[in-house]
Amino acid sequence: MKKSIVFSLAVFFAIICNAQSQSVVGKWKTVDDETGKPKSIVEIYEKSGKIYGKIVEIFEADKRNRVCEECTGEDRNKPILGMVIIKGLRKDGNEYNDGQILDPKNGKLYKCFITLEGNDKLKLRGYIGVSMFGRTQYWSRVKN
Repeated sequence: MKKSIVFSLAVFFAIICNAQSQSVVGKWKTVDDETGKPKSIVEIYEKSGKIYGKIVEIFEADKRNRVCEECTGEDRNKPILGMVIIKGLRKDGNEYNDGQILDPKNGKLYKCFITLEGNDKLKLRGYIGVSMFGRTQYWSRVKN
């Protein structure tokens, strides 16, 4: 009897852990397109049924206190560290779309979609108009 209870609990926790790793929610390491070096950690979270992402860590010490000078609207001159850069994505099958991503480097908002490629790799595509005219990045999940 004890063995079946222990086994059942182990299976339950394995299912819970696997379900969490299948989600885009979590912390993701970004990489600079030009240098290939790790740039920041973005925490992706769900709020009111939509997906958002904010910068929670910046690796280069001299960039941690920067503000978004090129941004417009409510993001103008706000600190980049702590800034919400992924805004309002909705789940659509295996993809999250219908939202926007902000590039703090140039202050521009782009349409975007994200998909999981395996448990620990996130494909993020930002674009103008149609997705054919855009840029793709791959982020890796930060293990706790």
